[in-house]
Amino acid sequence: MEEDIDTRKINNSFLRDHSYATEADIISTVEFNHTGELLATGDKGGRVVIFQREQESKNQPHRRGEYNVYSTFQSHEPEFDYLKSLEIEEKINKIRWLPQQNAAYFLLSTNDKTVKLWKVSERDKRPEGYNLKDEDGRLRDPSMITMLRVPVLKPMDLMVEATPRRVFANAHTYHINSISVNSDYETYMSADDLRINLWNFEITNQSFNIVDIKPANMEELTEVITAAEFHPHHCNTFVYSSSKGTIRLCDMRASALCDRHSKFFEEPEDPSNRSFFSEIISSISDVKFSHSGRYIMTRDYLTVKVWDLNMENRPIETYQVHDYLRSKLCSLYENDCIFDKFECVWNGSDSVIMTGSYNNFFRMFDRNTKRDVTLEASRENSKPRAILKPRKVCVGGKRRKDEISVDSLDFSKKILHTAWHPSENIIAVAATNNLYIFQDKVN
Repeated sequence: MEEDIDTRKINNSFLRDHSYATEADIISTVEFNHTGELLATGDKGGRVVIFQREQESKNQPHRRGEYNVYSTFQSHEPEFDYLKSLEIEEKINKIRWLPQQNAAYFLLSTNDKTVKLWKVSERDKRPEGYNLKDEDGRLRDPSMITMLRVPVLKPMDLMVEATPRRVFANAHTYHINSISVNSDYETYMSADDLRINLWNFEITNQSFNIVDIKPANMEELTEVITAAEFHPHHCNTFVYSSSKGTIRLCDMRASALCDRHSKFFEEPEDPSNRSFFSEIISSISDVKFSHSGRYIMTRDYLTVKVWDLNMENRPIETYQVHDYLRSKLCSLYENDCIFDKFECVWNGSDSVIMTGSYNNFFRMFDRNTKRDVTLEASRENSKPRAILKPRKVCVGGKRRKDEISVDSLDFSKKILHTAWHPSENIIAVAATNNLYIFQDKVN
């Protein structure tokens, strides 16, 4: 996608703008629902903001695709664990939508400890004419009621309400890093550093522990769980990744406790590349099944890898996200950036993958043509309907005028969270406190 990127012109259509950003405004997760009509973001302040896509109007056909704020609600509040004397942050770690079954929408949101099931519904009518209450809502004197009235529904201004339907708490000793809805839509799992729990949507006071990697002696601990996801079609299969760069595929039919994996994906390390940072940068920060269920994509610090479920000894594709940072690992370790957890996403047809980088750059890799492109999400170059120009990073030597030097990259601006519309070329990119939505050029 390099010079002929014009075939994939992208428009910017929405920018969540704060002239001053507080820590609470930083976006911590982005997720489209199953139709792509809604897009949810969670932030460090415990808020969930849902954007809805505008319907196409006959007189403005090109307006289709704009996302506007649909509902905002406070999902989690800061708490305090008195037993451990620990503050529990309100930050939203993950949001997962449930497929829509009726007029209402349902989504799961989680902070470090508690998962909540939210119902988001619309109300445009209200009942009037109660027997026991007057128009202001005060109770009437029963002796004054002489006739029965039938309440009627009167139209009112549209209201979008978010109500918590279930709260799944007190099941995790460590911080929750992943939630994943099963394809049976009756259960979901939540994963923390050492355990994965399976929940039924109807039961909040108990969950099944399906993975437990906690050693009897914590000094023998060698790895932690970093991400977990259910297979998109087989309700018995899930994967989880570890800080050692390995992926385990588990089958819940084999045993109730999936401590013994059915497949183990690991790439043998190249001894010539071994360094002090090898273990840190091989830790997997995200794992995603392809929509087809045939492949798994994993993201570590420098690369994105695609694995075939039928081949465990090495990935079938490896994409370098920002190889020019290999020489900078020492300073990235000193400023803690080396521990950043980047996410990765598939497009709807599993042909293109996207992941974030520094300097508000994000990368796209076309699996068929093997072309890749670096794009930037920043307020300077993102006026609505602007066309994004590919960016290039130069390493040493002479720098062309449109290139950016690796030494002038801003490591405080990082794209950790991205999402791709399930069927169209629309992407959502979270850059600190701003949400950018880009789409293919509308002709």
